[in-house]
Amino acid sequence: MRYLDIETWNRKQHFEHFRKLRDPYFAVVVEVDVTEAYSFAKKTGIPFFALYLHACMKAINSVENFRYRIQDDKVVIHDTIHASATISREDNTFGCTFIYYDERFEVFLSNFQKEKHRVLTTTDLFPSDDADNCIHCSALPWLNFSGHKEPFSGVKDDSVPKLAFGKFSKKESRLMMPVSVAVNHALVDGYHLGEFFKQYQIELNKIN
Repeated sequence: MRYLDIETWNRKQHFEHFRKLRDPYFAVVVEVDVTEAYSFAKKTGIPFFALYLHACMKAINSVENFRYRIQDDKVVIHDTIHASATISREDNTFGCTFIYYDERFEVFLSNFQKEKHRVLTTTDLFPSDDADNCIHCSALPWLNFSGHKEPFSGVKDDSVPKLAFGKFSKKESRLMMPVSVAVNHALVDGYHLGEFFKQYQIELNKIN
């Protein structure tokens, strides 16, 4: 972890402007092609969610602005961002996880399975880990959405990106999944979202 030099940052004015807003978040919904990931999941029995979440975390960590967080009037640059994802239970409730990211999928999958087991064997809403070096994300496999709004805590300087993954649909023989991303505009611009989605698609296409 290190600190960003705000005084020499080319986005200093952007940071100061958007930080003053009551709700500095903006969000987009973009479809990604999950054909290869879904096919590999069906072939291997590996959870589809774990596959596309790992690809997502690779992309998140590749874009520096997604690793920025506001802490005590400073901007922290985390070395690694992890996944705080929701896991559904049989009673239709859910629990939140803290899945430690690792570039190696087998390690990430092990971390994912441990957290899933914890959620399914407890009634806890939140994990014991509580940090901002993560993204908050949810899977909504029941809905193929084109718009999405995340709950906003109202906490000043909340800067954790919030993602939601929807139900995929078939379009011209390809499987397309909507992904919503909400980010704090004091730290992230449209350009950075574009870089994230470009890299996310690259990572998804590598799954085979």
